[in-house]
Amino acid sequence: MPEAYITDIAIALSLGLLAQWIGWRAHIPAILLLLLFGILAGPGLGWIDPDAMMGKLMVPVVSISVALILFEGGMSLRFRELKSVGKTVRNLVTVGAMVTWILATLLAWLLLDFTFGLASLLGAVLVVTGPTVIGPLVQHVRPRGQVGPTLRWEGIYIDPIGALLAVLVFEVLLAGSFQHASVIVINGILRTILVGLVVGGVAAALLVILLRKNWIPEYLDNPTSLILVIAVYAASNALQHESGLFTVTLMGTILANQSFVSVRHITRFKEDLRILLISFLFIILASRLKLADLQVLTFGSWVFVLLLVAVVRPASVWVSTRKAKISKNERLYLSFIAPRGIIAAAVSSVFALKLADVGYPGAERLVPITFFVIIFTVFLYGSIASPLARKLGLSQPNPQGFLLLGAHPWGRSLASALLSENIPVLLVDTNRANVNAARMDGLPAYHGNILMPEVRDELDLGGIGKVMALTPNDGANSLMMVECRDLFERPNMFQLMPGSRTGSKDTKKDMPSHLHGNYLFGKEMTFKALDNLVAQGFVIKKTKFNKAFTYKEFLEQYSEAARPLIVITENKVTQVVTNETAELSPKAGSTLISLIPGSLSRKRHLPEDNA
Repeated sequence: MPEAYITDIAIALSLGLLAQWIGWRAHIPAILLLLLFGILAGPGLGWIDPDAMMGKLMVPVVSISVALILFEGGMSLRFRELKSVGKTVRNLVTVGAMVTWILATLLAWLLLDFTFGLASLLGAVLVVTGPTVIGPLVQHVRPRGQVGPTLRWEGIYIDPIGALLAVLVFEVLLAGSFQHASVIVINGILRTILVGLVVGGVAAALLVILLRKNWIPEYLDNPTSLILVIAVYAASNALQHESGLFTVTLMGTILANQSFVSVRHITRFKEDLRILLISFLFIILASRLKLADLQVLTFGSWVFVLLLVAVVRPASVWVSTRKAKISKNERLYLSFIAPRGIIAAAVSSVFALKLADVGYPGAERLVPITFFVIIFTVFLYGSIASPLARKLGLSQPNPQGFLLLGAHPWGRSLASALLSENIPVLLVDTNRANVNAARMDGLPAYHGNILMPEVRDELDLGGIGKVMALTPNDGANSLMMVECRDLFERPNMFQLMPGSRTGSKDTKKDMPSHLHGNYLFGKEMTFKALDNLVAQGFVIKKTKFNKAFTYKEFLEQYSEAARPLIVITENKVTQVVTNETAELSPKAGSTLISLIPGSLSRKRHLPEDNA
């Protein structure tokens, strides 16, 4: 491979990683940056020439990458979610898809000067949304209620359905007669469903057997699943044209919902692979654009994409959710989230080449208008997703609430103190008595084991951005941190220090950092130590500071007795005290939640009463 092509690949991967990092750091959807960087690296600065770099491998590489992304997307779905969103999802990928196809076809025919056949193909391509765009947006916004599961299910299953629809429309264009076309459509749908069920089901069962019987070593689990997905995709396409995406999506969903063997390690591997593939593909496909492609964009193109956003998507959602049990704000949010992604780009590129080979008029305009829709919708929906969710009360920026794992008495006191400051909390405990006591105190509590995937899936984490493991079981606390990594970022994960670490001179060497969270409340604050303090009469108390009563005066009153736990700033930003916390300096307007001796609390006046 020429050195220039190696450089192109390195640039694409580096820009993809940079876009992801900046997106995380600036709290903006990385997809916006991926598109921007791709356009700059391609037509803007000429750093990357994807067609020269990949040549005939472009379509196969993109297709296999999309298959792996959809497989990973299928593994993120849980059948239990369908209890609340099943009807809505079913309607969106059937009735909603037909509404989108019909309206997009008519608009393309009227506004873009396309032949009706080419307009029908474009309408089919634009049916898809896709997990390459929806997944990162949902992960970034984390909306409450039914919105998240609905968008995930729709985004993952609308891709193979839209791709199949595009294939059928393409074959109809080449068929000529209506009778022949109807046979093609019916056969195509039935064969795709049959091949997907059989091949996807058999492949999922095969992987389960291999894992359960230990017929492959653990270090080959991920490579085996990766190769099997690619093989299944190829075999399915060989049996029925363009059925592979549906097959691998179904395979992933089956694996995620079976209970015979754990596939968590495979899921995590695919999640890492998905981020890499999405970053690379968006950079590559965006850099394929040419400045000359902009010449085909007319005033009608702008009207077309605006109506696609303002009319077609809302019409599809309102028809699909007309009788669904979904709130008005959730329906409104779904109406304005439908970005197009990799599937639309890949499918339009493939069919444009095939139509050009048979001399179909106007085929060269298919790709530019599709990319225009992709860029416009990604930038638009990526920009409004977070503020719209906040405006509709479906999410909040930088959530400061706490998931407290442990509803014992002082855990409940801590939750009460936080809740009284309007900081969202959710208590989770396996002890039914603790959960009932929390509920009697008016605290939101859930009975279950956070280590179980179904429990994590059922929790409503709206407004929750941090987790604390407060149980007396040190091993369970560490395991909870490992299992919650998919829900929270590492700086926002906390656990009590294990009892065996008390008095250790160098606590960092006792356990690898990736196996535990940030240690809570300062050194030697184990569960036993905290429990002993409570038994001695220590209580959890809130103290609000102002110019007349500062943190320095608080320390003078309590000397070494007080144990600071959490600082809440005037803007309701929470700062948890940990082993790594530097010397505290809460400002006026801040509130300190601390553990102090109850006898001193009764004798000395402080600005707040006990929590």
